[in-house]
Amino acid sequence: MVYRTLNLLLCLLTLIACDRFRHRHDSKREVITTDLAPKGIGPYSQAIKSGNEIYVAGQIGLTAAGQMVDGGIQAETKQAMENIKAILAAANYTMNDIVQCQVYLSDIANYKAMNEIYLSYFTVSPPARAVVAVSKIPLNAQVEIMVVAKK
Repeated sequence: MVYRTLNLLLCLLTLIACDRFRHRHDSKREVITTDLAPKGIGPYSQAIKSGNEIYVAGQIGLTAAGQMVDGGIQAETKQAMENIKAILAAANYTMNDIVQCQVYLSDIANYKAMNEIYLSYFTVSPPARAVVAVSKIPLNAQVEIMVVAKK
């Protein structure tokens, strides 16, 4: 009798665990768009929301009108961050919800100048981040930034 009860309990726990796993991975994808940030320059969405996470596509120094900002790495970084901020706001997220960030620089010598602007958006507990130097960024941008945010 004890073994039968334990076996039944084990089966119930397994069913509960499988059901939770299934629901966690059945999250629907929602495309997030805003007119306050540039449209994609390729076949991609501005952002995708899945469950309580939002994945923002790489942003460069393009205005919402699709014009590259003048002023070098700091102006491009600021515009990219403002684009990210606008896209997150369209999904009711904030910069404080960002948990991970990837920064691509066309010249690693711009690391310090990019950081001066980047850090102004994260005054407390900046997200995990990687910075990678690449040979080229679309539209000859100097910086591209993509983020993941979570509530």
